[in-house]
Amino acid sequence: MNKTNAASAHSRDHTQVRRQQPHTQVHPIPPFFDENSTVLVLGSFPSVKSREAGFFYGHPRNRYWMVVAAVFGSEPLNTIEEKKAFLRENHIAMWDTIQSCTITGSSDSSIRDVVPNDLDRILKSAPIRAIFCNGTASYNLYMKYIYPKTRRKAVKMPSTSPANAAWSLPRLIDEWKVLRKEKRE
Repeated sequence: MNKTNAASAHSRDHTQVRRQQPHTQVHPIPPFFDENSTVLVLGSFPSVKSREAGFFYGHPRNRYWMVVAAVFGSEPLNTIEEKKAFLRENHIAMWDTIQSCTITGSSDSSIRDVVPNDLDRILKSAPIRAIFCNGTASYNLYMKYIYPKTRRKAVKMPSTSPANAAWSLPRLIDEWKVLRKEKRE
């Protein structure tokens, strides 16, 4: 290996190690909602890819956008603008349960030092009828930090994360159809 390749490999290794260290992160993505939102979908905290993209579920392997597009019979959602238009059209608000935390990479299991988001800005501005948590981590964080304040029930949904390999795409789509039902009622 020449010096240039060795330096490049060392730099990649150093970056990888740095990414795997716990860091305190502040949620960089504002909540997405409007006065017509009737359903609120909460994640736990944005992944590294979502933080880089500046919008929810930015990791290309996360199945959230495929699932909700299929549930509502929509074309695939590729751009952030398409995703925002879809959310508005279907009255879906989005945010996360955590405002800031210490996290290693994108690992929900590494989350600690949690400061929850204040959902009042959504709940007081939109007629939210149902709250859905995308995955166990989101649900557990909601129940621990947010439910005691809001006293609003949330539904735990199967995670759309690629880490949830036990759930196939068709199975996720079937389970997430409850969003469409809630939107209509």
